[in-house]
Amino acid sequence: MTSLTLSQQFSRQHAGVAARLAAIASSHADVRPTLIADIGDRKAASHARAIFLTRAAEPRLARAGEKFELAYADAGGEAATAALVAMLYGGQGPVAADPASLAVIALAQRLATSDIPVLINGPTGTGKEVLSNFIHRCSDRKDKPFIGVNCAAIPETMLEAMLFGHEKGAFTGANASGEGFFRAADGGTLLLDEIAEMPLTLQAKLLRALQEGEVVPVGATRPIKVDVRIIACANRDLPLEVEEGRFRSDLYYRLNVFPITLAALRDRPADIAPLAFAMVLRHVRNGTSLPWISEEALALLRGHAWPGNVRELENVMRRALLLAQNEAAIGCEHIVFDTAARQPQGSASIVPIRPQPAKDEPQALSKVVQLSEARAIMNTLEKVGGHRAMAARELGISERTLRYRLASFRDAGIAVGGAR
Repeated sequence: MTSLTLSQQFSRQHAGVAARLAAIASSHADVRPTLIADIGDRKAASHARAIFLTRAAEPRLARAGEKFELAYADAGGEAATAALVAMLYGGQGPVAADPASLAVIALAQRLATSDIPVLINGPTGTGKEVLSNFIHRCSDRKDKPFIGVNCAAIPETMLEAMLFGHEKGAFTGANASGEGFFRAADGGTLLLDEIAEMPLTLQAKLLRALQEGEVVPVGATRPIKVDVRIIACANRDLPLEVEEGRFRSDLYYRLNVFPITLAALRDRPADIAPLAFAMVLRHVRNGTSLPWISEEALALLRGHAWPGNVRELENVMRRALLLAQNEAAIGCEHIVFDTAARQPQGSASIVPIRPQPAKDEPQALSKVVQLSEARAIMNTLEKVGGHRAMAARELGISERTLRYRLASFRDAGIAVGGAR
């Protein structure tokens, strides 16, 4: 079943692109009702959400609220279909056109009808949180809260209280009680991102919460019942983490009822063009002109390795929009890839995405501090041969904190390599 319909006056000249779009929409139940019509169809103008099509020598995009216009030159070109897919989703992902991705989405929709835990595996930046939110929206819990927690971003000393809540006076600074993420998500969905970073002691308490459907706030003596659907995400090999004693096997099997794996972006090339157009829609203000993406630029994007996955693609597209400002199309000259060098195994270095400012150019203090911290960490990693555990001991921090620091450097555009 699809929410995509054709206007009664729909022209046969658009049949090819409309058929391809309908095939993609049929495997995505979360698509909002959308009418496809010819650009001059007055009756279709009153429809709440519509995409209007026309043929033109120069392709172009336009948007006004939930109304989109697409003028395309080549019905068989990748760009026309990709732009339509982006318009169809309209910022409500996951955006997909690759058969492998559409199969994952279809599986996610089936899982959404149950309450079993879901474990989503995949490299950083592949869209695990987007897929988690999609599962929530397709479930009977969609009117209840969806709360995402990054287990690596919260200090270990605070994580238990943040998850399960705490009583007033339970610890220094607890001037009032807190409900915690489990109770905040009651009736809805709780996403535990980077679950592999959760300390072993807390994993045991999480397992009890999953088994018993209850939590014990810090400082409390009685459990509190909660009704929460758990989705966990991991970008590390959890079976290996279990084997090496860093992740509880009983918790792993509790979460691994039905695993989903998101492939790296380079392994689902048909998603690249629709994602690129979706980012144009996302980052260009509504009511302003939207640049087209040329077939040559799309070919350039398709040939990139995308080590940073969708997150890297978004960076590239944001740069392209800036470089192509006031131009009708994004071309190859506007595509600037991240220049972080890939280091051989065992080495470590820092390569900023953009050149360092000249001596007389002001630089934010926070960036200076972050770069200095990054250099200190990477120098230590190089000294110990890239071993994180040894580097963490040398630096006087936990291995978990070290992983979080490395991830924050990458997100800030500071390339790091060689740590293991």
